[in-house]
Amino acid sequence: MTDNTTRLDHVVLWVRDPVAAADFYEKAVGLEPLRVAEFAAGKVSFPSVRLNDETIFDLAPLALAEHMNMLPGAADSAGHPVNHVCLSLPAGGFDALRTRLEERAVPVSEFSYDSFGARGKARRSFYFRDPDGNIVEARHYE
Repeated sequence: MTDNTTRLDHVVLWVRDPVAAADFYEKAVGLEPLRVAEFAAGKVSFPSVRLNDETIFDLAPLALAEHMNMLPGAADSAGHPVNHVCLSLPAGGFDALRTRLEERAVPVSEFSYDSFGARGKARRSFYFRDPDGNIVEARHYE
């Protein structure tokens, strides 16, 4: 059977320093960096980090904005992060993420309980900012 379910492929985050952003998402958040060496060598226009087998964050340098011409006004989105992106993790991964953030002195919010999301009510969630001011929510359901 063919799976025609719509899925999230990627989210593009505007960042000042893509290499530093990839380092943060690798070491503090625990995501796999992609194409960082290629970006540093000038072979690709941005690196990414992998959330899971199907989804990545692209870490777009603000300098790329002037080339964003897929729609009128697209370049104006540079520096305007979305309200927040939410990562859903298993309970152990959720706790490990919070520990890594705290070890790196990344400010985190208090826990929220029973927040509604894609899979119903999450048991716990919290928020943090990446070095570029993008807000990330972390949550777990089980």
